[in-house]
Amino acid sequence: MVSLPHEELGHRLGEPRFELNTGWSRTLKRQLAILDFILIATAIIAAHVLRFGTETDVPVSARSFTDVDYSTLGVAIGAIWWLSLGAWNTRDVRFLGAGFDEYKRVTTASLSVFGMLAIVSYAVQAETARGYVGIALPLGLFLLLVGRWAFRKRIRTARSSGKYNRRVLVIGGLDAVQHLASRLADDPGAGYLPIGGVIPSAELRDAAESGVEIIGTGNSLESILCALESSGADTVAISAGSALSPVVVRKLGWELHARGITMIMAPALTDIAGPRIHTQPVAGLPLIHVATPQLEGIKRVAKRCSDIVFASIGLLLLSPVLLVVAILIKIDDPGPVFFQQRRIGKNGDPFRMHKFRSMVVDAEARLAELELQSEGNGVLFKLKNDPRITKLGAFMRRYSIDELPQLWNVVVGEMSLVGPRPPLPSEVETYEEHVHRRLMVTPGITGLWQVSGRSDLSWDDSVRLDLYYVENWSLTQDLIIMLKTAKAVFGKSGAY
Repeated sequence: MVSLPHEELGHRLGEPRFELNTGWSRTLKRQLAILDFILIATAIIAAHVLRFGTETDVPVSARSFTDVDYSTLGVAIGAIWWLSLGAWNTRDVRFLGAGFDEYKRVTTASLSVFGMLAIVSYAVQAETARGYVGIALPLGLFLLLVGRWAFRKRIRTARSSGKYNRRVLVIGGLDAVQHLASRLADDPGAGYLPIGGVIPSAELRDAAESGVEIIGTGNSLESILCALESSGADTVAISAGSALSPVVVRKLGWELHARGITMIMAPALTDIAGPRIHTQPVAGLPLIHVATPQLEGIKRVAKRCSDIVFASIGLLLLSPVLLVVAILIKIDDPGPVFFQQRRIGKNGDPFRMHKFRSMVVDAEARLAELELQSEGNGVLFKLKNDPRITKLGAFMRRYSIDELPQLWNVVVGEMSLVGPRPPLPSEVETYEEHVHRRLMVTPGITGLWQVSGRSDLSWDDSVRLDLYYVENWSLTQDLIIMLKTAKAVFGKSGAY
């Protein structure tokens, strides 16, 4: 690494060399602004046509004024709506491609516009047509959210091919740099491309085996700026073990700001969702509060109620399908229709899990001879071309039809629609201590790891995702997982 004198370094880096808000970031913002304009205009025009037809001079009924029509009102609402999306930073590149912040901001901005419309209407005693507002708001919000979702899909695809990425220089201890770099690399769609790290000089001897390119060493401002100069990074992430003093961090922030480079603080808070993290400024320090997992209370009651309602409706609507499947199983292979297996549920309580039988009758007896052929992850047995699976069973497993009887397990409270996979007793016996936290919630028919890789995840990744769900679960996340489950079931790979 080339070492530059501090004076020469300041001269060379004194003017902004890297600017995040140039090039692709400005292009994305411009594209989003155009997309928002089109979608808002569509919603406003649709609301007008559906409520008033093709008339353009329908007056707004108001005691304070009589010369405003709905065409003018629509233009005003559309303009304020579009500006509100910008004011709420919904087009900020920080929120594009990952997380739910973008969707929350779009929703909040939209609701604030129509909340303001309601207040103004009351103040001037205007009787705004309920049908007009009742169409414009939900239609516009729906179009905006779907549009953002489609835009996000396009961005994530482009980022996976190397476009629209931030080049991240990670500063911290070797383990922290390695961990953060690997996690960022695991999600290329988020747009953070780790290009190397800066570690303490004492850890340099162990860096060769870390798999991370070390661009610089030391904890001084000069060493970091040299690494920044040689790497061409446009984002700096400071993680645990950096040993940077508060003074150096503050000066680094000034230097990065002058160069248009983003600084990210990445504390060692692994697999903790945003709702559990709260920042409180105290004595000039941004203290991060991490809330404990909420596993009981009103949310638990709401989850149980939704399980009962949706599982009961599912059983009722799918009863003809269940009957047909039962008949086909009997025709395909003589034996019982259902397969019942002892599983471990919440708090370690055993229960009988129900499935449509997709294997031959003596499948359990033949398991031992196939153990050595397992393609699973070391704990779970998986075999893509399992000879025990019947012809109909292969089809049922591909589309998870064999799991449908578990809706009854949900109704009686032994399972939930969404949760960690219910393990076998033999699997629980192999659990490390921390893995037992999977049993703190009711197991589910589908879960986070099922929609994150189906049958292809390693055991460690499966455990990590299940524990993430246990400690960060919410009804919103459950809904998202169920929607992703449908996509995973009918996707190209399915399950086996």
